Amino acid sequence: MFKPKYTITDKLLSQIKQVNNLVIELNQQRFPSVVLMEFQKIARAISTFASTSIEGNPLPLTEVKKILKSRPQHIRDSEQEVLNYNNALIDLNKKLKHSTQLSLKSIFKIHQQVTQKLLPKNQSGQLRQLPVVVNNPKIKKVVFLPPDVKDVKRLVTELVEFTKVNQNKIDPLIIAGIFHKQMVIIHPFMDGNGRTTRLATKLLLAKLGLNTFNLFSFENYYNQNVTRYFKAVGEQGDYYDLNKNIDFTPWLEYFTEGIIDELLRIKKLLPHIDLNPNTQLKPFHQKILKHIKKNNFIADKDYAKLVKRAKATRALDFQKLIKLEIICRKGKGKSTYYTLKT
Repeated sequence: MFKPKYTITDKLLSQIKQVNNLVIELNQQRFPSVVLMEFQKIARAISTFASTSIEGNPLPLTEVKKILKSRPQHIRDSEQEVLNYNNALIDLNKKLKHSTQLSLKSIFKIHQQVTQKLLPKNQSGQLRQLPVVVNNPKIKKVVFLPPDVKDVKRLVTELVEFTKVNQNKIDPLIIAGIFHKQMVIIHPFMDGNGRTTRLATKLLLAKLGLNTFNLFSFENYYNQNVTRYFKAVGEQGDYYDLNKNIDFTPWLEYFTEGIIDELLRIKKLLPHIDLNPNTQLKPFHQKILKHIKKNNFIADKDYAKLVKRAKATRALDFQKLIKLEIICRKGKGKSTYYTLKT
């Protein structure tokens, strides 16, 4: 059974609280879906660029955006890597709406997506059957020896079981952070371990509410200082000499620090989302939303008490919010009322 070693330090506890407060604050905000879709597309491009760049992909963000927009047919491996990650991210975001559970099957599916046309079919979506080593490209030396092939399946299975058994016992941030580092340590695939791990971690974080508008891209934080990321997430030496003494605490502090950094970026970004004249919400629209958040619904008679607007104008106000897919209409006739669209 996998029993990771870590300590809830004052720093870690403080950062977990800050993450939870930011998540609550962000998830209380509502924006037109037509506007959010464009920002989500940009966020996917950033995630795709950052996660592939971490692994050495040389394509700059501008080129990544062009590839995702044009989707060329005849492409190099670096371009295929970008398309694969973006496709896996789109698929994952769809699954998050249905609260997908992390499993061996979902991990294999993600790996198959990120390595499509880049690895032989008998290696894509399959645990490695050969030994691997982790090199430091700067010093051109082997720095870590992952577990033997015979132990890989057991270790990954135990790790997935750990996330399931403790989902209501341990803070989701800690579970996601431990999963992330342990997957990197196990190194279960011939290639694509980092990309697969970061996407699978996103699935775990979604349970905390971190799929906020699909604007969240923690890969971006890691890419700002790749050396620091690898130093924090990896280990040096032989797995069998280290595994019983690996302390996850420093990594968890770094992991939560990165999530805070990304949430603050999103918080700064959100006020700029609602600038389109066709989608911008007026103070009277905000009163509708504020009332719904407080009472779970609003009827026209409630709205009439909040504003001095004619009945026909109030109807247009509701229609605009419905068109923007922020609220939905329920009931008929005098029993009509409006709620936030889920």
